[in-house]
Amino acid sequence: MKKHGPILIEKKPEKIFLNSIGSSELGYITVAEYQENIPFNIKRVYWTYYTPNKVTRGHHAHKALEQCIFAVNGKIEFELINVNGEKSTFILDSPEVGLYIPPMHWRTIKFSHNAVLLCLASDVYKKSDYIRDYDYFLKK
Repeated sequence: MKKHGPILIEKKPEKIFLNSIGSSELGYITVAEYQENIPFNIKRVYWTYYTPNKVTRGHHAHKALEQCIFAVNGKIEFELINVNGEKSTFILDSPEVGLYIPPMHWRTIKFSHNAVLLCLASDVYKKSDYIRDYDYFLKK
């Protein structure tokens, strides 16, 4: 969150669009780079796969971590809720379109049967950065 005078301005989740280079004959490459199209220094990269489509993942928020998430295969649906209880929904179904998730956004995630989620994170894994209790999250 950025301070602007006496008002606190919250960063908002938003889709980010990366360039695809290539063709259907040769294939494609999409590049994510800090200061070019990723708004933070990348300190951790992970991916999830083989998630059954009947499973909903997430169910947490991060105190300080920023993430850019991509569906490099399949379709992934995010429901995000900020600390004011405002909801937004994003669907990722193209490998060159990502989702920027700022700190303090509760998330639930649904996957298609063949989805692969790629996450670029602003910091290494820290258990203390997770908020896993929804009621506690809303009180922050």
